[in-house]
Amino acid sequence: MTVGVDNDRLDDVGAIAAVDPQEMLRAVATSAAQVRRARTAAMDAGLDALRGEDRPRAVVVAGMGGSGIAGDVVASLTAPTASTPVVVHRAPGLPGWVGPADVVIAVSCSGRTGETLSATDEAVRRGARVIGVSAADSPLAERCVAARAHHVVVVPELTPRSSLWALATPVVVACARLSLLDLGADDGVLEAAARRLEQVAEMCRPDRESFVNPAKSLALEIAGTLPMAWGAGQMGGVASYRFACQLAENAKTPAVSGVLPEAHHNQVVAFDGPLAGGSGGDDLFRDRVDDDQPVRLRLVLIHDDDGSATATRVEASVELADERGVPVSSLRSEGDHAFERFASLVGVIDYTSVYLAIGHGIDPTPVAPIDDLKKRLARPLP
Repeated sequence: MTVGVDNDRLDDVGAIAAVDPQEMLRAVATSAAQVRRARTAAMDAGLDALRGEDRPRAVVVAGMGGSGIAGDVVASLTAPTASTPVVVHRAPGLPGWVGPADVVIAVSCSGRTGETLSATDEAVRRGARVIGVSAADSPLAERCVAARAHHVVVVPELTPRSSLWALATPVVVACARLSLLDLGADDGVLEAAARRLEQVAEMCRPDRESFVNPAKSLALEIAGTLPMAWGAGQMGGVASYRFACQLAENAKTPAVSGVLPEAHHNQVVAFDGPLAGGSGGDDLFRDRVDDDQPVRLRLVLIHDDDGSATATRVEASVELADERGVPVSSLRSEGDHAFERFASLVGVIDYTSVYLAIGHGIDPTPVAPIDDLKKRLARPLP
């Protein structure tokens, strides 16, 4: 048995359902539908009209947590070719340089996030063009109506973190209409990503046993370890960050996120540290009851295979880790367009984080520390 994980539970559909009463797995399985619904919502919101507008000096995506990662996605998508920068802003207000020549896309699943509302208010005050992405009948939606700004209605799937595609797709569409990226004829790239997410859902469904289920297999590999997730390629960095966030929120498990080649200039030295090496480091099912080092480092390579030179970095990482007794897990993207490749990675990542929680007997949905922090921060100052 992998330390702390009931291996049999992951192959018992009834046991899975018992640990996941709010159906986080079902929410993850809606990813393809989210892409399609969100594209329709973007069209209903009139985002096609952005084609006739001047290209902005910069695009600022304001959002926090599961909503903020939508900005990371589009920043990585546009970086290789767009002459207009996309800046992700995770704080109240806005950078001092933002003004009328810029577009601010405010993303909040609930439409009530304080930092995002603050950024929206500042954008309106400075005369920047505003686009809102949030639930209907929310404070953010009301601000967009008052400012005569585009607003895309989001239908959340259980939580913000399980609504990534509902939140990210309108931002991607907006940037495509502003000529920052190309989604192909009739937004074919979005449909390709949706089909890829459907394929992942089929491979990772609860009734597929661990040895043929890539998400269950990866969950078992990283159980009881400190995962060091290194992203490689155009979308690898965002995927590795998503991996760390999902492990924290769903599985309540820490992870280290890094990006190649930068991780080769700092994090790689952890291969010679106290959590690395040791005999049996790659034996997933050994008895660790008497192991005086119950937590070991595990390298997880999240490779967006974009045809770039990062493949050499990935190979070198595997060789170095093997030489130092650090076990390695790998995810490799599939698909032609960067958005589709990102979907192939994150689809597995999201399922993995939920299966790891279930394997530990943890309900993946509650986020009690976040709720507690919100209550504490809302208290009046003494």
